[in-house]
Amino acid sequence: MTTSERSLTRIQKRNRAAILEAALDVFSQNGFRGATVDQIAKAAGLSKPNLLYYFPSKEEIFTALLSQLLDSWLAPLRDLNADGEPLEEILQYTRRKLEMSREMPRESRLFANELVQGAPRMIDQLSTDLRVLVDDTVMIFETWMTEGKLARVHPRHLLFSIWSLTQHYADFDVQVRTLMAPDGPMDGAEEFLENLYRKMLTPAN
Repeated sequence: MTTSERSLTRIQKRNRAAILEAALDVFSQNGFRGATVDQIAKAAGLSKPNLLYYFPSKEEIFTALLSQLLDSWLAPLRDLNADGEPLEEILQYTRRKLEMSREMPRESRLFANELVQGAPRMIDQLSTDLRVLVDDTVMIFETWMTEGKLARVHPRHLLFSIWSLTQHYADFDVQVRTLMAPDGPMDGAEEFLENLYRKMLTPAN
């Protein structure tokens, strides 16, 4: 939280939180280009001038929202324990990403929409914070593979596959729900992914 955010009154903090919550809905449904300040103000229950008091532009709302969400979105990867049991660490990470798709579908769609547009407002984070985090994770994977604790696979594609196989349930929710009916959209997903990665990553005897 910045110094200016800490100095807000209780009502101002409540209004700011309402704007960001409304923006999450609007941006995740329409993307940055399709969203408007008017839509966000209406969803937040505020007038447009009142919203612009807190955020002078749509760009500033989106940037604040991304900054707020990015830490929580990347937390499961940061929590990967290099000293833990390799396969269980990866399976736990996969479970957490699947749970985030279940509990945070709007956040997943927000990032997906931004990436589809070329990530113009996220490119700095992708090339700095995320790149460093992924590089560190790849080093952990490669150490485990060198030590014979994991089967040898491409470490970056392993990460990409986990992201795609878990976030698909949020990003393509309508398709998943339609094709999984009458079962639940994630019925059997965790068991399927656990079996997949156990078979892929268990070292040969």
